[in-house]
Amino acid sequence: MKDRAKDSNGYPIDHSEMRFRKVIELEKRPQIGDALSLSTRSGDFLPATVSQVEIDEARELFVLSCQFGRRAITAAEYASLATDPDWQLKHLLDR
Repeated sequence: MKDRAKDSNGYPIDHSEMRFRKVIELEKRPQIGDALSLSTRSGDFLPATVSQVEIDEARELFVLSCQFGRRAITAAEYASLATDPDWQLKHLLDR
């Protein structure tokens, strides 16, 4: 986005250290390179490509790392993620 999203203090968010997260259920475990269509409550579907698959045994989950499926996200798509209570913006190192 040309006009970067800002935190509660008005500073631009450094997305190189932040990730949007959501718990989803899938019929089968995706493989690296698989395409996913991730939904928001606003009805938007965001394209993503699986870049990493890990097992979190403590939480009994597969953890998928995905990359946005296009070169850039629109302001409307970002807003649908940022305002959706199912999605959380967390620091890369937070569990």
